Amino acid sequence: MRKILRRLGWVLVVLVVVLAALGLWKRDEVMRLWAVNSLFEADRIVENFSQMDTMFQSVPLDGGTPSVLPQGPDATMPDGLETWITQRSVTGMVVLHDGAVVFEEYRLGTGRDDLRISWSVAKSALSLLLGTLVADGTIPDLDVPVTDYAPELRGSAYARATIRQVLQMQSGVSFDEDYMDFWSDINRMGRVLAMGGSMDGFTIGQTARRGPPGSDWAYVSLDTHVIGMVIRGATGRSIPELMDERLLRPLGLERDGYYVTDGDGVAFVLGGLNLTTRDYARLGLLVAQNGAWQGRQLVPADWIAESTAPGAFEAELGTGYGYQWWLPPEAEPGEIWARGVYGQEIWIDRPRGVVIAVNAADRGFSTREVTLEKVALFRAIARALSPDPT
Repeated sequence: MRKILRRLGWVLVVLVVVLAALGLWKRDEVMRLWAVNSLFEADRIVENFSQMDTMFQSVPLDGGTPSVLPQGPDATMPDGLETWITQRSVTGMVVLHDGAVVFEEYRLGTGRDDLRISWSVAKSALSLLLGTLVADGTIPDLDVPVTDYAPELRGSAYARATIRQVLQMQSGVSFDEDYMDFWSDINRMGRVLAMGGSMDGFTIGQTARRGPPGSDWAYVSLDTHVIGMVIRGATGRSIPELMDERLLRPLGLERDGYYVTDGDGVAFVLGGLNLTTRDYARLGLLVAQNGAWQGRQLVPADWIAESTAPGAFEAELGTGYGYQWWLPPEAEPGEIWARGVYGQEIWIDRPRGVVIAVNAADRGFSTREVTLEKVALFRAIARALSPDPT
């Protein structure tokens, strides 16, 4: 019996040593996995959203020489804004009117220089980049299969989907977006990212379909990664390189940002863009100005109009969806919306010349009531600043 116990003891010692060695060898992956599993916890979420590059792999972006956002007169905000900012855990808010800053606040220990995670606001930024490639003929036809530019998707659930169908989230791919379910597709994807896996590989491995492409609309974040694959296949270049060249350097960012990446260095285009709140406002202003910026047409006006027109509708709230852009319920002409989980927003009211950029750590973001309250508040701000749209 003593010999058996002694041998068992040595086995346990060896096992502990092996596990410790594996822990050291895979330390970064283990730390990232821990980070993704605790990313949204109440006592961590605010800080986490300002330091994604310390928890995940990332690649820097070049924002060029900062452009001027002129300071306008301080605007009187609608009643209830202060309560809303507090209740929704807003960390930064910038309001532009006719291109000038009329309201700017930072809360919960954050500041003007913080690079905040965009989540799905990044989808709308990628749509702007795609528009430049459509305009110059690099991707001349949106009605060709995505496999024309990303042949590795043959055999996947995306095999028969066109670029336009994927842009409008009508790919027909089955994908569970439930953030509260540990085993959902979106959370499995997050663990692939955390462990340094391949987002391309994860996407290629998707085979489940809910129906044929174009048959219905359903929000599938992975569709945006496919658009990134198409862009990379068409250009032979990375998304950060193209984003720097075509959008960010010409805009002149407040501060150089970064993309979260997978283990292959591929940008997490469906949610990994990190910029300051002021720079999200710059992206909104670019759209409000029909793609023009300081005398240059960075994105064709025709693309802005096409990509922000509703091609599909989400039934519960009556929101419209274009090419990775939302239109709010009962949208008025010129109202455009970029939305990210946990309260990341760019609201654009083109006729009134209003842009609202918000970063938040709102763990209660997902309810219908919260969304409708947000829409009403943004509209109230825009109408207070410009009662009569031009």
